[in-house]
Amino acid sequence: MRVPRHALDRDLAPWSDGGDVESQHELTIAALQALGIERLVLAIHDVSFPGRPGEDVGRGSPYTRGGHDLLSFVRELGFDGVQLGPQGQTSPGNASPYDGSVFSKNVLSIAIAELATERFASLLDAGEVARAAAEAPHGDLRAHYDYAYRVQTRALAVAAANLATREDPPARALKDEIAAFTTRAPWLAHDARFEAFAALHGTDDWRTWPAADREPSAARLAEVEAAQAAVITTYVLGQYVLDVQHKALRARAAALGVRLYGDLQVGLSLRDRWTRGHLFLDRYRMGAPPSRTNPEGQPWGYPVLDPRQYLRRFVGDEAPSPPLAFVRARITKLFAELDGVRIDHPHGLVCPWVYDGAAPDPMIAVVEGARLFETPASAAHPALAALALARTDQIDDRVPAYDDDHVHGLTPPQVAEYARMFDVIMDAARAAGRSANDVLCEVLSTCPEPLACVMDKHGFGRFRVTQKASLVDPGDGYRGENADSRDWTMIGNHDTEPLLAVVARWERLGTLAARADYLALRLEPARSRRATFAAGLLAAPGALAQAMFAELFVGPAANVLVFFADLFGERETYNTPGLVSDRNWSMRVPQAFREVYEERRVRGEALDIPRALALAMRARGAAFVAVHAELLAALTAAGGSPRGA
Repeated sequence: MRVPRHALDRDLAPWSDGGDVESQHELTIAALQALGIERLVLAIHDVSFPGRPGEDVGRGSPYTRGGHDLLSFVRELGFDGVQLGPQGQTSPGNASPYDGSVFSKNVLSIAIAELATERFASLLDAGEVARAAAEAPHGDLRAHYDYAYRVQTRALAVAAANLATREDPPARALKDEIAAFTTRAPWLAHDARFEAFAALHGTDDWRTWPAADREPSAARLAEVEAAQAAVITTYVLGQYVLDVQHKALRARAAALGVRLYGDLQVGLSLRDRWTRGHLFLDRYRMGAPPSRTNPEGQPWGYPVLDPRQYLRRFVGDEAPSPPLAFVRARITKLFAELDGVRIDHPHGLVCPWVYDGAAPDPMIAVVEGARLFETPASAAHPALAALALARTDQIDDRVPAYDDDHVHGLTPPQVAEYARMFDVIMDAARAAGRSANDVLCEVLSTCPEPLACVMDKHGFGRFRVTQKASLVDPGDGYRGENADSRDWTMIGNHDTEPLLAVVARWERLGTLAARADYLALRLEPARSRRATFAAGLLAAPGALAQAMFAELFVGPAANVLVFFADLFGERETYNTPGLVSDRNWSMRVPQAFREVYEERRVRGEALDIPRALALAMRARGAAFVAVHAELLAALTAAGGSPRGA
């Protein structure tokens, strides 16, 4: 979307370093700088990227031409970063990226059209790629996981078989590159062997394999490797291709000035748990505790790293710690591949909520669970007493065990123990030239004192999800005015309803007027005009949604995160937690995304960045508006009405 030149003042030097602003990118950057917003990042998972005709096999990828197109569009709008989801290998029948592997990337993200090019020695026939794309289900803006899984894995197997039979110079050079890659990827041998055993048994759930293959001997490993050599070479080829394509994506993003963020998920896939049982605590599993927004909790079933192998009280400062080495390997790989990292559920690294993994009913067990390090005396969890970091006099039994105020008065040595994993993460960050500003902590409705202390130690901010803000509790953590400058503010994320659906729900519940009043308080500096402002938000289609977006830029949080479903004005939820459905993890950006975005923006459905920035600037008051009059005029011309009326 271009800013009309006639709408801009000829001399815009006060906010554009002199010279005319010709693109929304420059306009947005200027406004963000004026507002003190340091980062504007779009969140989108691999699966949701758009494709192009002839290359789209039913699932998105940032590595395709369609993915590169969206990256350019994001930059044009003024975003300076893209937050990717976890990129690990998922299982047949389970598309959740949060259950994917933590080292291997997902072969479903391979841009297979490139395997028919000289870059990859033309390992595939271009006609086969075209046929796969032509036969892919299309038309409903959803990924088709099963089809994409079959096509991608089959194409990769064909490519590997073709490479194995060739000794021409391009093929030989490619084999040499792959060999060099294997020496740089210490995790690859483990994951490739797992793939061999999974192929042998017809499932990647190693818990169903014979006992001898759950913890195989060296002789058994060699036997299966020999029998499944083609599977291993195919897997290695896939990871090599992903490495090459990811480096190309990062180079393109860097050229555009767009930072790429990864996602350190709290859970571990079955692939990652295989042969690593010695790292984990017996019996207990990690989940989400009950909270205001999720009173039933969530029994995730993820393993818990054994504290007896990394807490100083057990191993001292210098002893090797396999769990911490595992964490370091994960985060080091992410920082080597990306500009920053989102920490998924950081509670799991500091004070995880655990429950009895052997209990017959996980839903009951997770509600009756406990914080791993805050249970010095419990009849329900006597095994946790030896692991407690908090003393009994620091426990407030008047509130539930999951309450933020359950633990208090921690000492610096106690905080140092709680911070063991985050210390490893920040050591790796500094080694990669990163800082706390490059680490996003997904702290949502709960932030117990141990986590708050660790975050303060490292200078981290938290997430403020404004659609969840309580209008009756002035101190609610989701309210934007309660944020810190280090925080990240957002309307929603991959687990929430999109904005338009939220607004529709508020209308059904009769709470829309209260939300409009709250937004008027945040966006209209003049008390005498707030009633009129709120009425305007209720009268004009899409006005309240745009005001919700504008509130993100008012502060004090200096970082803004936008989920792609909100940007494009979608009405369906990307993922409904706790629901097993083919529609979860499947929403995609349409191929004609520019046209779709513009049509919806005009209707007030897609988020209008100039319009929101204009609202946010006016919220700063008359003196601020006077200083930035030219910029505000340009924003008003580029977007909709600054007051949404």
